[in-house]
Amino acid sequence: MPGISFTAMIPARYAATRFPGKLMQLLRNKTIIRHTYDNTVATGLFDATVVVTDNDIIYNEIIFHGGKAMMSKKEHHSGSDRIAEAVENMDVDIIVNVQGDEPFLEKEPLQKLVSLFNDPSVQVASLMRNITAEEAKNPNNVKVVVDKNDYALYFSRSIIPYPRNTETATQFFLHIGVYAYRKKALLAFTKWPHSVLEQSEKLEQLRYLENGVKIKMVETEYNNISIDTPEDLERAKAMLQKSDNRE
Repeated sequence: MPGISFTAMIPARYAATRFPGKLMQLLRNKTIIRHTYDNTVATGLFDATVVVTDNDIIYNEIIFHGGKAMMSKKEHHSGSDRIAEAVENMDVDIIVNVQGDEPFLEKEPLQKLVSLFNDPSVQVASLMRNITAEEAKNPNNVKVVVDKNDYALYFSRSIIPYPRNTETATQFFLHIGVYAYRKKALLAFTKWPHSVLEQSEKLEQLRYLENGVKIKMVETEYNNISIDTPEDLERAKAMLQKSDNRE
C-alpha cells in the first residue's frame, strides 16, 4: 500500500517450555526458524523481515544464511513485548507478528491481514478459521466470537459461543495467533498492566479488549501447523514425506 511500510517481526525464543530448542530442529535440510523466515520473505509483502531472539544460536542461524536478526535486550513475557522492544526506535508503520514455529506459512492469510490496514481505523488485526464443534471443545484451541463487522467480541479457551440452542447452526472460529498492529497500538499494549481476563485465560490479546482497543478479524482457510511438541515435528516430517511421494 502506497505510503505505508509493513515489517514482519518473528519473535524466536530458544527455551520454549514444551519443546526447548524447537526452532533449531531440522525439517528436511533446514531449521524450523529458517523455514519460517524464508517463507515470510517469499510472500513479497514486507519491506523488511526480522527475527527477534534472546539467543545467540538462533541469531547466528539467521545472520549466517543472509537474513536479518536482532537480539532482544530484556526478558519478556510474550512475543508482543519482545517485538515492541525491537521496533520502538524503528521507523515502521504496520508490524506483523509472525510466529517462529510456523514453518509452512503461506502468502494468502498474510495478504488478507495486511489489506485490512487500508482502513485507517483498524489498529490491531488477526486471523481466524472455521472449525468443528469437536475441535472447539479443546481448550488448547483458542476460539473467537466476532460482531457483524468482524471485530472480536471475546477470545476464550472455553467453547464459545455455547451451543445451547441445538436447532441453530452455530459457527466456531479458531483464533490463529498471527497479529498485525499499528506501531502506536503495540507500544501502548506493552505499557498496560496484565489484565484480569488475560491472566485468567492466559491470552494476551484480551488486554487489548479490556483496554477498549478493537481487534479486526479476517477469515482464512489457512490450516496453520505450528511446532509446539516433538510429536508436532514428527507430524510435519511425515507431511513433507507424503508430499514428496505424491510428486
